[in-house]
Amino acid sequence: MNTMKRDRQFRPLPVPSVDVQGLFGDRQDAICDSTAATLLDRCVEAGMVKAIDTSIPSPGVIIPIQPWGGTTQMFWDSDLGKSIETVAYSLYRRANPELEARVDAIIDLYEKLQNEDGYLNAWFQRVQPERRWTNLRDHHELYCAGHLMEGAVAYYQATGKKKLLDIMCRYADYLITVFGRGPGQMPGYCGHEEVELALVKLARVTGEKKYLDLSKFFVDERGTEPHFFTDEALRDGRDVADFHQKTYEYGQSHVPVREQTKVVGHAVRAMYLYAGMADIATEYKDDSLTAALETLWDDLTTKQMYVTGGIGPAAANEGFTDYYDLPNETAYAETCASVGLVFWANRMLGRGPNRRYADIMEQALYNGAMAGLSLDGKTFFYENPLESGGKHHRWVWHHCPCCPPNIARLLASIGSYMYAVADNEIAVHLYGESQARFEIGGAKIELSQKTNYPWEGAIHFGVKADKPARFAITLRVPGWAEGATLKVNGEAIDIASVTIDGYARIERDWKSGDAIDLEIPLAPRAIFANPLVRQDAGRTALMRGPLVYCVEATDNGEGLNRLTLTGDLGKAKTSTVDALRGAVALDLPAQRDAADWGTALYRTSPPKQEETTARFVPYPFWDNRTPGEMLVWVRTGAASGE
Repeated sequence: MNTMKRDRQFRPLPVPSVDVQGLFGDRQDAICDSTAATLLDRCVEAGMVKAIDTSIPSPGVIIPIQPWGGTTQMFWDSDLGKSIETVAYSLYRRANPELEARVDAIIDLYEKLQNEDGYLNAWFQRVQPERRWTNLRDHHELYCAGHLMEGAVAYYQATGKKKLLDIMCRYADYLITVFGRGPGQMPGYCGHEEVELALVKLARVTGEKKYLDLSKFFVDERGTEPHFFTDEALRDGRDVADFHQKTYEYGQSHVPVREQTKVVGHAVRAMYLYAGMADIATEYKDDSLTAALETLWDDLTTKQMYVTGGIGPAAANEGFTDYYDLPNETAYAETCASVGLVFWANRMLGRGPNRRYADIMEQALYNGAMAGLSLDGKTFFYENPLESGGKHHRWVWHHCPCCPPNIARLLASIGSYMYAVADNEIAVHLYGESQARFEIGGAKIELSQKTNYPWEGAIHFGVKADKPARFAITLRVPGWAEGATLKVNGEAIDIASVTIDGYARIERDWKSGDAIDLEIPLAPRAIFANPLVRQDAGRTALMRGPLVYCVEATDNGEGLNRLTLTGDLGKAKTSTVDALRGAVALDLPAQRDAADWGTALYRTSPPKQEETTARFVPYPFWDNRTPGEMLVWVRTGAASGE
């Protein structure tokens, strides 16, 4: 495969520059119809708005302090920040004066809450002010700041209102005085990474490089010796060895970031760190960061990632364990972790399009992340197992409600992940009915996609330009898309000859009326796990396009582990499922263990086999109909991989 030097700088299009329809549009409509208001409602019900309202007494400790010395209530600012971000993106898609007024009122409360010096944190201003900046390792102060920054940027972009952006710029300016290597400054960083990538967003929207520099400081300082968290604990009178998880690997601060080679610890923290590192690598063209990230990428995707793009198999640390430890029924695979993987993958594309990142971004987006939101936009998954005995269902809320606004803000801003622009190139990372507007080569361009992807593989691009301009349009050719074809203005192009790093790059003088047709075959394919993944031995998973498929009891009856796939995938029949918003189902020949086993627990003869048809539906849409069992990895006969 041809490769290109990764010394360019691609930045995502702002959310308001992209309109989406199709499957992504349907998800955004659900967010506009239900999720955005639901998030605010449940934040209010939890007491989060009262916590920032200085006109009433502080509600104090609502969620009890835990043995690790903190409470999830400390993170409430982050939940409000992500909810504001979600509302902002929903307002761009669909005006909602009532919802906008509710956010404006919350922003007014934050304006009144903010200290004169710029500090802003509901917990450490109103509940434990004496604990401000005393435990960065555990207490999420900078994490909360980061999510409020991202909410501020989104709300400004969507509404043009600067109040929250100004509030967070004052806070960021204050942080610049607090953190650093200068006299009286703290050489510290947050135990839960997030502010790093938020500061990059703030810098890009304001044009202020000082915010980039602070983000770079947090990245560069992490894990250096003498260890900040050790010194901090000593200053605070805490036992240096007695803390949550009792390893600095938990927050990826065990060694400096450029020396890290294995993905360890808390999955969401890791993804946010790597996303921030990738942003800094792009902005500073830092090859040392990129090299470390490439090593970590390979470590994750070849040894520690579920086929769904889910990551972090263990509930105990909400994160990583041993290589190839990927249990299905007990998989933690937090929605936020897959959302974080999408963030990281997208930012790895900042130094140039490369399908090794974009393919995984798509896989994690469609499966590990999108599963976290119900089709009606009202309920959520925190954990995303690949097998369920029928008792795993979406919930209304959670004592640590990080996932609902996280998946909502991702899907509501998905246009920004579909397209990225450089000085002379527009890259298309994800496919879906959409229109993208950008300026390049001195011209104003609209690039439209007409497609029913991911259900169908035909993608038509149309170009509108206020004047002709020379630039490249670069289209991802997924690694699984065998036999993809390409035409420009009806003329066939040898796709292999123009493909660089898995992207078809078409550079020419573009004008209004030009068209590109990309055809991506969507044949079902059998996926087999590395034999070291013991839980998947003798089993296969099915994928079609970017989607992982699963069987549910509502289609196949109970006892899904009695199914064995036996037929050629070429014989799979497709049909649409109205109850799943027109999703494409796969019907395949299979065998089922007969139900006439009797009462014996064990016997010397195997069960009889019955011919049947197994129906597979897209994994991200499971648990949206009649509750019941679900299974991704199905027993396989020798023929199923043919």
